[in-house]
Amino acid sequence: MTDALTTAAAGFGAGLSLIVAIGAQNAFVLRQGIRRDAVLAVVGICALSDALLIALGVGGVGAVVVAWPAALTAVGLVGGAFLLVYGFLAARRVLKPSALRAATVSTGSRRRTVLTCLALTWLNPHVYLDTVFLLGSIAADRGPLRWTFGLGAALASLCWFVALGFGARLLSRFLARPSSWRVLDGLVATTMIAMGAMLIAGA
Repeated sequence: MTDALTTAAAGFGAGLSLIVAIGAQNAFVLRQGIRRDAVLAVVGICALSDALLIALGVGGVGAVVVAWPAALTAVGLVGGAFLLVYGFLAARRVLKPSALRAATVSTGSRRRTVLTCLALTWLNPHVYLDTVFLLGSIAADRGPLRWTFGLGAALASLCWFVALGFGARLLSRFLARPSSWRVLDGLVATTMIAMGAMLIAGA
């Protein structure tokens, strides 16, 4: 029992250290949380996707995927292009107050939100590197307890996205001013464009 708890804790710590970083997915979850727009759906998609990818990594799929490097290259190009488009849309909201007001007032389509969340999650090669490859390789060293390690990592993902999505509303008072939204969208735009450019350059 002690070994299992220690392994699960190690998985939790490893998963949290990889997830808690400024990235496209986290920036999107934060923005949806602040707007209180489809938060449960977004958090659920991110947490379940991470759990599935971690399970694939623990199950040894990472070694199989390495045999098709062209697949990751294609994902990098498509994902990079998507991030650039999303980043430029965020930059447009910063530069054009009318677009900012429209984005703040309207919660938009739930379907569009879900599709955007899926794209930000599954079209980012870094997600595969962190969950399938890195966590999968660390779990492999745990032997029979590798699934316990993976469970801990998946739990870390769930805790983080729940805290980020539902805790973001605490910033609502600060973001009641349009100028604050421009700062947030500026951060989102910078993050998305930078990551998109890096993905395309590295593909």
